[in-house]
Amino acid sequence: MIRRPGASGTFFTAARYRNRAMYALACLIAVLFGLASRRYPDVLPAFLGKYPGDTLWAVMVFFGWGLLRRRDSTSRVTLLALTTCLTVEVLKLYRAPWMIDIRHTMLGHLVFGHAFSAQNLVAYAVGVAVALGVEIAWPYAGQGVG
Repeated sequence: MIRRPGASGTFFTAARYRNRAMYALACLIAVLFGLASRRYPDVLPAFLGKYPGDTLWAVMVFFGWGLLRRRDSTSRVTLLALTTCLTVEVLKLYRAPWMIDIRHTMLGHLVFGHAFSAQNLVAYAVGVAVALGVEIAWPYAGQGVG
């Protein structure tokens, strides 16, 4: 792990320096696998339902925040990802006509979904936890200047 000069704290709270290319690649992989999980649901066990896509969406959100806030601590990126996921899920309760129109577009559906589900919150928490584990275990997560 490479720290900024003067940074202190543990791995989880210390400022980090994330490689942009690697985090962009991680976002792309999460998107591709998430779309594939929706396009080919028969490949996955039926009991998983649509939740692999939701989980991978949260993984993408985590790596997206890591890409945008590449010098923030892991705990801050985790908090941003969880807050984003919770906000988007709660926003599903907002039923204004213009928001419904946005949700009926392909991009709007992928970003905002349609109906609130508490189970989605569990899937998002799992996704953020998976991405957090990847960041902690990934030997190149905090290296580079890309």
